[in-house]
Amino acid sequence: MSNKINKIYLPIIFAVILIAGIILGKALNNNPHQNDMYSYLSNDKLSRIIDYIETRYVDTVSRAKLEESAIPAILEQLDPHSIYIPAKEMKSVSEDMRGNFEGIGVVFNHQTDTSIIISVISGGPSDKVGVLAGDRIIKVNDSLIAGQKIPSNDIVGMLKGEKGTKVKVSLQRRNVPDLIDVEIIRGEIPLYSVDVSYMIDQEIGYIKINRFAETTFREFVEGVEKLKKQGLKKLILDLRGNTGGYMVAATNIADQFLEAGKMIVYTQGKASPRQEIYSTTKGVCKNIELVILQDEFAASASEILAGAIQDNDRGTIIGRRSFGKGLVQEPYQLSDGSVIRLTIARYYTPTGRSIQKPYSEDKNEYYNDLLERYHNGEFSEADSIHFTDSLKYLTPAGNVVYGGGGIMPDIFVPLDTSGYTKYYTETVRKGVLYNFTFEYVDNHRDILNKYTDAAAINDYLESIHIFNQFTDYAEQNGISRNTKGYIHSKHLVNTQLKANIARNIIDNDGFYPIFQDVDTTLKVAIKYLKEKTE
Repeated sequence: MSNKINKIYLPIIFAVILIAGIILGKALNNNPHQNDMYSYLSNDKLSRIIDYIETRYVDTVSRAKLEESAIPAILEQLDPHSIYIPAKEMKSVSEDMRGNFEGIGVVFNHQTDTSIIISVISGGPSDKVGVLAGDRIIKVNDSLIAGQKIPSNDIVGMLKGEKGTKVKVSLQRRNVPDLIDVEIIRGEIPLYSVDVSYMIDQEIGYIKINRFAETTFREFVEGVEKLKKQGLKKLILDLRGNTGGYMVAATNIADQFLEAGKMIVYTQGKASPRQEIYSTTKGVCKNIELVILQDEFAASASEILAGAIQDNDRGTIIGRRSFGKGLVQEPYQLSDGSVIRLTIARYYTPTGRSIQKPYSEDKNEYYNDLLERYHNGEFSEADSIHFTDSLKYLTPAGNVVYGGGGIMPDIFVPLDTSGYTKYYTETVRKGVLYNFTFEYVDNHRDILNKYTDAAAINDYLESIHIFNQFTDYAEQNGISRNTKGYIHSKHLVNTQLKANIARNIIDNDGFYPIFQDVDTTLKVAIKYLKEKTE
């Protein structure tokens, strides 16, 4: 019993003391007597307790292991977004937010125990030595990987490495009898946060942002400038599924649409004085009409951007209520490279609304909030969402907006499940739809590579009746077409087939223009902009 209690409470006690020391050390940083005070604290309490645990505890303990298990337990007592990131995870987290990683510049599929290259990043290390989509990776540095049941993450680890280092890759290519050996010099590979930017018609443009990273603002401006050359007058900015990232990326984009001197967001906390961010004169989208798409997964920086546009009466928000993540985290790096992200303030929209939804000590309620929204009908009926008068705010133009967590859209669009029959869900759940598209592209790459835009690929696939080919394939994999769902899901499945095949050929420039045909929320936005003009 004593051992059990020790295992539960000693890590927590240790972490409390450790974190207290860190915070006090930081707070005393500018104090002229800090050395004397910290020495007293350290010698009299912190060091003695650590030493006591290490020297007197019944078993040998690892200080590092105590820290790794106890710090998350301490942060768990705070809000849902104060977190601890171990040093071993910081590299991938940093790469994602920095907008690049170091590697060879390919995307591959590993479903059949052979890594098949789906796409090669243009201008990247692999492209420079002639690697092609469709090539099979047989060896890496003379180690056989094909057919060895090596996890895909391990293969990624073998291919990634520091910029300037070399990796030898042996490839198998269709109609080439021998293996092709290439030596690839690893380089910086971009991770794009803007998925796509294209013109829907002669006036309406579409840009989708998947997260807010260091490169997002630059990618956004480049996308806008490209669309302006094609006649952009109205923009649909898609933030659905965007869980956030760097606040500065979101505020910089908001700045492009607002007149100078408009508040974008402000933050405030117990120990963090109010800080306000205002728009400047440097906007490239001042005269462009704006619609923002959002859903229940749009959070944090996405909500800052949507809130700034809505509260300044600058655009229209279409979709469903956003997630409600409005807490500001401050990173604090520890000596081993791990990081504590501690919540220090809250985000507020220009009218004074707190973006953060309520949370309590029971974290399960917070994490299950979206499921509760679904069961309460919030994804299907706007009337299912109720706000009290105390949460009512007015924009400068007199429009009513509500606080209480998340951003409520101006135009509500219910979740579209009309094509979600058993036939459709089976094709997705069993991976049949994805496997067919991958295999089809792999077997017909020579023909498909002739097409360079989504419309041409779409027309070609329709001409060869791709849906009929798929239903034969699905039936061979145990999914019968003799169901009512087959008819109801035909349009959805056919569109997804064409969109995924196009993505395998020309990436997102192929996927989104075709998928648009079954994207209900996007259709509502297009109709809204057209009718507003009329």
